[in-house]
Amino acid sequence: MIEAACMVAVVAISVAALLNLYRLAVGPDVLDRILALDTLVVNAIALIVVIGVWYGTAIYFEAALLFAMVGFLTTVAFCKYLLRGNVIE
Repeated sequence: MIEAACMVAVVAISVAALLNLYRLAVGPDVLDRILALDTLVVNAIALIVVIGVWYGTAIYFEAALLFAMVGFLTTVAFCKYLLRGNVIE
C-alpha cells in the first residue's frame, strides 16, 4: 500500500516539477524565474523524501536536508544579487 502511495506522490511531484520548469523557461520576469527555481528545489526535496520513504532508508533524508540548505543559500544569493548587484561585499 505504501508503494502505491509513493508512486502517486512521485507522479504528482514530477508534474509539479515540469510545471515549474515551464515557469522557469517562460517566466516574464527575473523574480518569477527565481521563485520557480526555489519551488523546483522544494519539489526535488519532496521527491528525495518520498524516495527515502519508499526504500525505507534514512540516507535520503540527510541528502534532502543538505539539498534544502544549498537551495536556501542559492535563493539568498540570487535575491542579494538582484538587490545590490553583487553577492559578496
